[in-house]
Amino acid sequence: METVLLTRDYFYCAARQEGRAPFDDALGLIDGYSPGLAGLMCRIAAQQSYELGAADLLAYAGVIVEGRGIQRMATLMGPQMRATRAGQPEPVAPKPVSCLYALADGTGVPMLRRALAGKKGRQPAGSARTREVKLGCVFTQQSTTTDGEPIREPDSTTYLGTLENAAEFGRQLRQEAIRRGMATAGRMVFLGDGAAWVWEQARLNFPAAICILDFYHAAEHLGQLCAALEGPRPAAHRRTARWAKAMKRGGIARIILQAEKLRARGQAAEAEQVGKELEYFRKNEPRMHYDEYRAQGLFIGSGGVEAGCRVVIGQRLKKSGMFWSETGAQSVIDLRCALLGGHFDTDWNTLTANRAA
Repeated sequence: METVLLTRDYFYCAARQEGRAPFDDALGLIDGYSPGLAGLMCRIAAQQSYELGAADLLAYAGVIVEGRGIQRMATLMGPQMRATRAGQPEPVAPKPVSCLYALADGTGVPMLRRALAGKKGRQPAGSARTREVKLGCVFTQQSTTTDGEPIREPDSTTYLGTLENAAEFGRQLRQEAIRRGMATAGRMVFLGDGAAWVWEQARLNFPAAICILDFYHAAEHLGQLCAALEGPRPAAHRRTARWAKAMKRGGIARIILQAEKLRARGQAAEAEQVGKELEYFRKNEPRMHYDEYRAQGLFIGSGGVEAGCRVVIGQRLKKSGMFWSETGAQSVIDLRCALLGGHFDTDWNTLTANRAA
């Protein structure tokens, strides 16, 4: 393997604190690397640690790149990949889909101390060790099984993730839904857990959507309600199983009524906790008509975005010993969403073509 030494002029602007090498621009280089190698570096950054990625790049391609070079490339190109995706025009004639789903959830990512300044958390003193990444996913459904169970279209899921506030996240999720053909979809469904910010963004950005509370989150709260009513006894488990079946058949109103009667009679083991769980169900009752949703062949679980929190975010940004800056985390999230959403190559080609132009 031979090393070729290339010398070229470099100009630095002190006022803007940035520099450029015109010859690199003429060759189409990105931070001194060819577009092809830069793309490989971004793919590596999205999938594994920078140092391990550098070792793999040397082993598989014989290319010597330092881990910090991969990190710098990710930081440079992650925001540009996001901007490229956001700048794509709405589809002129998208393939109409029977049903388009938008899902939202949040998960914590360990951050450096400077990225946590002023952030409230769940530590005893109110401090934070993580920052919440809001993750959204969009997928399509065209059909159901012979038993009426919904089928998610293969390879139809795209993701977006951000450390920004809920309002900005909601706007981005709406734009992704528009890119995926929301305007021509037969039905629009928004699935989420019981978090207030989730439903507020659904109200603002998806006013015509069918809003569904994730059944499995609801079942967890149902278990907590029954435990508060019965105490730690087998009767609580039996009641949970019985009420879960009733809830899936659309009986949440009757469940609320029965629980209120039991509490009023003084039969609740933990009356205060019963009140909290009943308040949860009252707020979410309009989104819990599971019998109707199932009859329409719709999904009632938000497993798609919960799996996304584990795969898209957790498997790359939440490994042991990892702590992120805000810029570093967001850049990797942008690249990983593009890669796992199946549009990395399209976005990269568009981005490099725009840079060349």
